[in-house]
Amino acid sequence: MKTALIVGGSRGIGRAIALRLAEDGFDVWLTYRGNDAAAREAKALVEAKGRSCELLKFDVTDPAAVREALEARCEERPPDAMIYNSGIARDNLMVWMTQAEWDAVLRTNLDGFFHVTKAVLFPMLREKRGRIVAIASTSGRTGQAGQVNYSASKAGLIGAVKALAREVGKKNVLVNAVEPGVIDTEMTADLPAAEVKKMIPLGRYGRVEDVAEAVAFLCSERQAYVHGQVLGVNGGLAI
Repeated sequence: MKTALIVGGSRGIGRAIALRLAEDGFDVWLTYRGNDAAAREAKALVEAKGRSCELLKFDVTDPAAVREALEARCEERPPDAMIYNSGIARDNLMVWMTQAEWDAVLRTNLDGFFHVTKAVLFPMLREKRGRIVAIASTSGRTGQAGQVNYSASKAGLIGAVKALAREVGKKNVLVNAVEPGVIDTEMTADLPAAEVKKMIPLGRYGRVEDVAEAVAFLCSERQAYVHGQVLGVNGGLAI
């Protein structure tokens, strides 16, 4: 039995990852912060694919809540894969950006990765197996006006992945990042689509399934030598 812990898995990219990994035979531990209805719907969709799905409700910015939800569970049996997909945006030009907008994004997108990874890492190292995949962003590589907080958090996530990969590779824990570009989700719904698509060589937004396929590859037994890498899924937006 294989298990995937998907952090931020109730909607969008996270849900697509849950469904894709279920197709590959993973049971799912799906975490979410507040949308009970979306979480229950995701659970039903995973179970419809013949795999189990446990819902874990907590806030990744709260280290005590993360420990309560995950430490004992992971100590008993760590997940085979952990996908960190929890992320928010609070866009604003930096000259107008508030401390609250900066703090909220860094706490969720970067601090949360630290809290969750701390809970799963030692059990993975003990078992000498595991895959960790962080969902970063093209904004973390190229920067984006109006997203100093978001770009900083995702760049930090990429740096954390690369450093962690150097620490744990000898224990057969593979660590990578997937870097989506503009994906058709709630987060991109208000963008000027016609203008944005002109900047993408493939001429379209990405689908959540495009990201999920990349994650599935990194979590699969088919690959055992991709480590410390950032896999861009952006239609050529950043080359």
